[in-house]
Amino acid sequence: MHATLPLLIHDDFPAITRKKLEILQVNLGYKCNQSCLHCHVNAGPGRTEMMDRSTVEALLRFIDASTVRTLDLTGGAPELNSLFRTIVTAARERDIEVIDRCNLTILFEPGQEETAEFLAENNVRVVASLPCYIKDNVDRQRGDGTFETSLKALRLLNSLGYGKPGSGLLLDLVFNPQGPVLPPSQEALKLDYKRHLAEQYGIIFNHLLTLANMPIQRFGSTLISRGEFDGYMALLKSAHKDDNIDSVMCRSLISVDWQGYVYDCDFNQMLDMPLQLDARPKLHISDLAGVDLNNQAIHVAGHCYACTAGQGSGCGGALES
Repeated sequence: MHATLPLLIHDDFPAITRKKLEILQVNLGYKCNQSCLHCHVNAGPGRTEMMDRSTVEALLRFIDASTVRTLDLTGGAPELNSLFRTIVTAARERDIEVIDRCNLTILFEPGQEETAEFLAENNVRVVASLPCYIKDNVDRQRGDGTFETSLKALRLLNSLGYGKPGSGLLLDLVFNPQGPVLPPSQEALKLDYKRHLAEQYGIIFNHLLTLANMPIQRFGSTLISRGEFDGYMALLKSAHKDDNIDSVMCRSLISVDWQGYVYDCDFNQMLDMPLQLDARPKLHISDLAGVDLNNQAIHVAGHCYACTAGQGSGCGGALES
């Protein structure tokens, strides 16, 4: 939500620079079959933005000329892009690890009947949102019926080998707090998730990733409407740890929007804060062929405190073990 931007950009977050680029995070489009309260993308069924073929081809050219080893696909629901399988197949042919940020319920939407099998066949790592293991909490945050459909999807993925020791098929779950609070200990919560899901539903998975809610887009708008925005920002700042700065995701990642424009992270993308390299207001992925991003300054602002507060937070979960 761009209305929060003036509240964020004039801030004292420490300056940071990029290290070796390893992860290319790509938003394939904002269309989604859900409209979650915590969504920092403001994705939903009514969104129409979708990455086209020429941009996908530019992404693959960039990968070929870069040090990228992981392609992290997100949305919206990335599977709704008609080129989803094309880019996954092309990346796997290049021996690039592929992550699918899956909302689970998408696996039962029309046209997605074979998506789970496709993911398994291509050894795609599934990172699936399940913000709680209690039905009422999940449905409150993501919509009625979401929890049961998510369990159905997890059972389907388990049946294909996901989460099972020795299968090589990684299934990770993502936890978001219900409101303007920091997530609990990732390791302790993982044990609770594993025990509850196994005992109650016979479901297994590999890792739990705990993410702090970003005060932007739909979640940021909710905070402002409830008068909680300033309090949440104060909480994030008070819990900041300098030790987390070295591990924040933007130091080894760049984010690409559905049109191919480049940002330091997915959250900066949602705030329209592009990667800054020269005098141009925005850089396209096709502009970065052969460009060394090592030691380049990263565009930071107040929302970055969500990544360094407490145990830290990023697309890979807590920064502290």
